Amino acid sequence: MTPEKNWFDTARLGMFVHWGHSSQSGYELSWPLVGGVFSLPYCQDVPVDDYHGTAQTFNPTEYNPQSWARLAKQLGMQYVILTAKHHDGFSLFHTRQSDFSIANTPYKKDIVREFVEAMRAEGLRVGLYFSLIDWHHPDYPAFTEADKPYQFGKFRQPTSFQWERYREFMLDQIRELLTHYGKIDLLWFDGGWERSPEQWQPQALQEMIRSLQPDLLINDRLPGFGDFDTCEQFIPPQPPERTWEACLTLNESWGYNPTDSQFKSPRQLIHTLCEIAGKGGNLLLNVSPMGNGEIQFEQVKLLQQIEEWLTLHHESIVGTKAGLEPWQFYGPSTRRGNRFYLFLLMKPYDSVTVRAVPIKRIQGVFIVGEKQPLQYSTRCAIVDSLFNPDPLGELTIQVPEQFLNPYATVIAVDVTSSDES
Repeated sequence: MTPEKNWFDTARLGMFVHWGHSSQSGYELSWPLVGGVFSLPYCQDVPVDDYHGTAQTFNPTEYNPQSWARLAKQLGMQYVILTAKHHDGFSLFHTRQSDFSIANTPYKKDIVREFVEAMRAEGLRVGLYFSLIDWHHPDYPAFTEADKPYQFGKFRQPTSFQWERYREFMLDQIRELLTHYGKIDLLWFDGGWERSPEQWQPQALQEMIRSLQPDLLINDRLPGFGDFDTCEQFIPPQPPERTWEACLTLNESWGYNPTDSQFKSPRQLIHTLCEIAGKGGNLLLNVSPMGNGEIQFEQVKLLQQIEEWLTLHHESIVGTKAGLEPWQFYGPSTRRGNRFYLFLLMKPYDSVTVRAVPIKRIQGVFIVGEKQPLQYSTRCAIVDSLFNPDPLGELTIQVPEQFLNPYATVIAVDVTSSDES
């Protein structure tokens, strides 16, 4: 990555916003119009015309992107990504390419413009989600009731003339997003599975994007291209070789869905963040505003609980690099300069042990957030202790129960650099 793109390497935390006209009915985004999908257990099955018809009444009078931006900033998030256009083909921005957009609703104002300006005002990086799929556009072709049930690998194909027109339409919309709203930091594609790479022509699409915004980051869902890997709803067992991100919902739905009350616990989300940071990845945590633009109370409360923990432990997450190897410490860890952060995701039995660390260069050990120093001891091979000026050995840290955090305890270990010893 270029220096301008390096911010993403250690961002560690971002906010995903899934929102659209269907949110006013409490429908999941897009998938209800095709009858649902196996990966969304609370997704509805809605007739195509009924689903698209909710665009006519979309009027999010309580939309306040400044409040979203403040929430993200308070959580320590570094970037925010909005669904500028999901699979249903509805644009949250003013587009000259289609009437199916926010411009032709009671709200009328450009949601993407308001979003971009609010995020920038808080110093947050701006990302836009854009689906390559368009289940509304006649040349895609549009999804109909006759196409149900939705089956992966069995998609109605356009004629060559239809596809040429659709690609021009798609390119023009992406061009609008990259020329009408100033600097965009990240473009998050989705939906590439319905067509072949030969149809998408990703090389030409990427070249157009780079010509308009050379420093923009692209995820790996533009077939064959992308600057980073995207993992959806899980933590990879081994971190990808390049920069990566995991996107995760707060419950089991991407869009606002009042029938889905299966919210993850604060502890589960904090542990997930610790594990992802320990593997050198970013957590893109999703929120799903209601139809009026406000974020659901249950989601806000959950984020506030995470914020309480992050207020004390922000330094161990944002801006850090992956820490120790798994065999050195039985838990995630991160590193910032000469300081290691150890995440205790389970209560220790009196003490924890770290292996293969430079024991003669340890300067101090303390509980993050409390600045509480901890007692520790070290040992190594006898021969190393006698003849090696900088031996690697075991560090054993005493962790009194009264210092344990109810969500995740973080211990900092300060080590001088080898040239200072």
